[in-house]
Order: sequence, then C-alpha cells, then structure tokens
Amino acid sequence: MQLVASPCLSHEDAEAIAQGLRQREEVISKALLQELDREFEQIVKDRLACLAWLLAQGVLEIKLAVAKNIRQHGVYHEKLGIFSDKEGNIVAFTGSANESSTALIDNFECIDVFCSWHPGVKERALRKAENFQQLWNNRTPNLEIISFPEAAARSLLRLRPEYPPEWEPRLPATQPLSDLENSYRLSQTHISQVNQHLLGCPRIPSYIQVRPYQQQAVNNWFANKGRGTLKMATGSGKTITSLVITCELYKQISLQALLVVCPYRHLVTQWARECQKFGLEPILAFENARKWQAELSTQLYNLHSNRKQFLTVITTNATLMSHALQSQLPHFPTKTLIVGDEAHNLGARQLEKSLPRNIGLRLALSATPERYFDDTGTEALFNYFGSVLQPEFTLADAIQQGALVHYLYYPILVDLTEVEAQVYADLTAKIGKAIAMSGNSEDNETLTKLLMQRSRLIGAAANKLQALRDLMQKRLETQHTLFYCGDGSVENEVTEESYRQLEAVVKILGSEMGYKVNIYTAEVSLEEREDLRHQFETGELQGLVAIRCLDEGVDIPATQTAVILASSGNPRQFIQRRGRILRPHPNKQRATLFDMIVLPPKLERETLEVEHNLLRKELRRFVEFADLADNAGEARVKLLDIQSRYGLLDM
Repeated sequence: MQLVASPCLSHEDAEAIAQGLRQREEVISKALLQELDREFEQIVKDRLACLAWLLAQGVLEIKLAVAKNIRQHGVYHEKLGIFSDKEGNIVAFTGSANESSTALIDNFECIDVFCSWHPGVKERALRKAENFQQLWNNRTPNLEIISFPEAAARSLLRLRPEYPPEWEPRLPATQPLSDLENSYRLSQTHISQVNQHLLGCPRIPSYIQVRPYQQQAVNNWFANKGRGTLKMATGSGKTITSLVITCELYKQISLQALLVVCPYRHLVTQWARECQKFGLEPILAFENARKWQAELSTQLYNLHSNRKQFLTVITTNATLMSHALQSQLPHFPTKTLIVGDEAHNLGARQLEKSLPRNIGLRLALSATPERYFDDTGTEALFNYFGSVLQPEFTLADAIQQGALVHYLYYPILVDLTEVEAQVYADLTAKIGKAIAMSGNSEDNETLTKLLMQRSRLIGAAANKLQALRDLMQKRLETQHTLFYCGDGSVENEVTEESYRQLEAVVKILGSEMGYKVNIYTAEVSLEEREDLRHQFETGELQGLVAIRCLDEGVDIPATQTAVILASSGNPRQFIQRRGRILRPHPNKQRATLFDMIVLPPKLERETLEVEHNLLRKELRRFVEFADLADNAGEARVKLLDIQSRYGLLDM
C-alpha cells in the first residue's frame, strides 16, 4: 500500500519554514511527533495500531504532501484511492466522505467510482491512476512530496500491537451505527483468540483449505515417525503441506524451530511470503552474514531462555554450507524441523555433508527427488530425509483433483543438419563404449560428460529456429507465452550455445516478427524479474524467453502457452517445466505446450542398440505427457515415427 497524507502544521510552523528559520523536515517531524505522542481514544489507537502493523511488515509506505507555497496554509485534502489486481484491473474512487458516523449518517457526501474494465469510464480510471502515480513521484504542480520522517515512523511503530490485528471486534447486532466509534473495543473473546496464537508461532490461516491429498501427505509423514520425502507434482502445494506439518508439530509437541533450505534466493522470498500467511516471522539467512547472523544468534538465545516461543529461519543451499550458518546449527533446539525444498539438490556431496545431524525431524520436498545419473547422491538424500512416502502424488492426480489445469500437447519433430547428425553419431558411439567399459553402470564421469555434450547438441539444433518461425507466424496475437531455451547442463552450468539460442530466439520473435518479448534469466536482478513478471501477467509483454531460472520454484501462473526449444536430458527439468506451465489461474481454462523433439539420425548397427536404450528413457517422459493431454491421440500419432523407427512401439 502506498499512502500520501498531509501533515497538520500550525501557523508558527509554516512561518518558520517560509522564513528559513528551521528546516522543513525538522518542523514536520516535530509536528508529527507531537501528534503521535498525545493520548488517543481507543478507536484511534486501534486504527494507528493497524497502520503500525502494516508499516512494520513492510507492506505500507507513507509519503507526505506539502504545499510549495507554505504561507497559503492550505493542506493536501484530496480523497483519492486506487486499487489494482495482478491482472492489471483498476478501481479508482474520488469523493468527499470520511469514514465517520457524521459523514456516513449526518452529512450530504458524494463518492465516484470508476473501473478500468468498463468502456464508459475506463479512461477516467486510468487517468486517476496516472494522477496518483504523478503525485507519488513528486510531479504534481504546487505540491512537494517528501518521505515520512524516520523519527515519526519510530514513534508510530511504538503503537504496533503485540499480536496481528486479524479479527474484527464483536459488537451487538442491535447497536446503533452512530454509537460504533465510542464502543470500538477489543472484546475478551478477541483477546483469548489472539493469546492462543502467540506472535511468530505457526497457525493455519482460516482461508486456507487443506486438500485431501495434502492431509494424506501430512498423515503419512507423521506415520513415518517424522521423516520422509514428499514426491508431489510441481504446483500441487508442497509448501503449504510442509507448513501444515509445522503447525501440527507445534500443536502436538510444542515445536520450537523451523529451518527451510532452498536452492535459490528467489525461493527464499517466496517461502517468506508463505510463512507470513501462517503467522511466522522468518529470518532470511542468505548473502551477507552481517545482515542476519547477529539476529539469529540473539533469537536462538531467546528461544533457549524461554523469551521466545518459535523461530523460523529460511536459507539457501550456499549459505547452509557457510561457516556463518554452520556455527549456529548446533544451537538449534531438539524440537526443530528441517525442510529441504527442491531437495534433489541437497544430494550433492558437499551439500549433503552440511545437513545438520542434530535435527531429527526432517522433510524433503521435490517433484523429482531422484538425482540424474547420481545413485549415490540419491541414496544419501533418502538416508538423511527418509524415503519417498507413498502414495506419490503424480501429475495425473494433480490434474484430476484440480491442483493443475488440463492441457494440449503438440510435439514438433525437428531433424538435425548433416553436420549435426555426424557429430551425434560419433557421440553416441563413444557413449556406448563408455557404458560397456563401466559394466553398464551409468554413474561415471566420462559418461556424464558425453551425455552432456550430446544434450547440448540436441538443445542447440539449428533447425529449431526455423520451426519456431513456422509456429509463431500463426500465433502473433497470443499472450502469456514462455519460451524455454536449452542449457544442456546437469546442475548449474549455462552454456554459450544456450545464450546464442536465446539471443537468436529474441531476435526472431522481437526484431523479425514484432512479438513483444523480454529475456528472463538468472543474470537479471530479482527486482527486474518481478517487474518482468508483472508486465507478463498484465499483457504488456506477450512472452518471456528463459534459461533455467523458470525451472524450479518460480510461480508465473498466468502462463497459458509454452514453447520448449530444448530440455537437458535430465527428466527433472522437463517435469519442473510442465508444472510451471500447468499452474491454475483465474483466466486460464487450460494450457498449451509445444515441445520440440529432435529426431535421431540413421545410425550404424553398433550404435543402434545404444541409441535404442537411451531413447527409451528419453521418450518415456514425452509419451507420459502425451497420454495425459486432452489431445492424447493426436499427440501420440506425432511420436509414432520415432517409436516405429527404433522399435519402441511397446511404450
């Protein structure tokens, strides 16, 4: 919320500013402090407490409007409000009414309301929104907009309530409206409700409905004695499920701490938003340790000395390995739950070693917990967190129960060029030798490198760009489309081929076709990414061209269409991406996915068997996705050519 208000200055204050006797900010700060330090009626205290709470949570920003000609003694008295939603719809109002019994009952007042989706008043709504933006950015004639003084903010924050102001006071139904303000008090019922939910302690919000499959996952985890891996389809609500487990543990055993470990920074902030809905006040422990280490140490002390009842810490994989956090982990209480988000990453050797052994309650979350070509890492992950809890919640389950939307699937078959086909054949022959030398074991470094090279070749296949042109020529009016470029990597490497493909895709869509797109990669700052997501959701951008950073944990549910130009050989990436695409959204009935699949070239007899085995693994995910699509028959026919060519008709 952005709030612009006017300070109430005395004649003496205005003269002091006009004559330059005192700095304007000093005078205004003093006037505000005098206002905030006086005694208030209870209703005013309650309203200021709500403002203070919003300010403390970082969801309210206040600015002050002061007349440039201070001697005129007029104040900024405009009553203007703008509401907007994620889709860019706007409701604007202007009027003379205050929220008081006098205004609502005694006075003759007027208020006008304009909505952006109504053709007759759309221009007025947009103009009101633009007027406010001009005001906020200090571009309104005869007014000067200044920041809210820090001293006044501190004074206001003193009024912050001990508990979140969530409940309305209960008033007798027969009470006259004119008496409302005099009897606005926190009832004893309200106080007892709040005392049950101490500040920062977990509770399930009343508006969250736990789905049956989520409750089943909770029950399974408890039945497995506080250990286990939830293998749930991307988009099915793993975060909510883990927070419900946290609430149940707090209720049953007085859980004292929650430690969440995420692979990326943007997931830390996403988790923080979800945690706040459950009443938690997390410490975000990542990047510069000076920003969080002292606070964490203090809160751990307060926890052990019973001055604090619950502690929530959200960190990244990188910070988990750091000395700054490792030195604090032994001090976490016995009653701590550790949650590993996108937990397959935690099977990497160094990360697995960093996981705290003194924490007994453990929960892993991943749609794809099995690590690609790393059986040792997968085993280490399950040894720490516990095995996958049955039953798994599959993509089919998620669609059937409404957690994900239905979709159409269109495979686009692409041939390699002659040069690419020769390189492909050579790599396949080397892969066959590597498998034979390792006794058919896939867990070796040489094989992994060869598979990555072949994956990069497939990902950057030149004919995909022409296929993209052909596809988009008929779809230039479509909105909310994601374009996934290949990275050809196993974990975190992004290759030069990927960036070349990304640049070529942007050039084709933007320069050649006039399609409104922008790049969405890990190199783009978090702030810019948020801005891009907003532009994408409102339709200002028709599409986003991405590498990797839309694979894990990022929510852009407005996505209606996706074009996958390349996937790594890792099935995890494919599963993560389809979950991103199928997330529900109010304006989304079903999704559409175009998937570019490279046709293998004709191979010599020696390499044909190798290709047969490798292709069976890769085709499995395409076949599964085709079978679950609303156009399953049409999608399956497109895959039939590859299946018949390589004797895979049994799939």
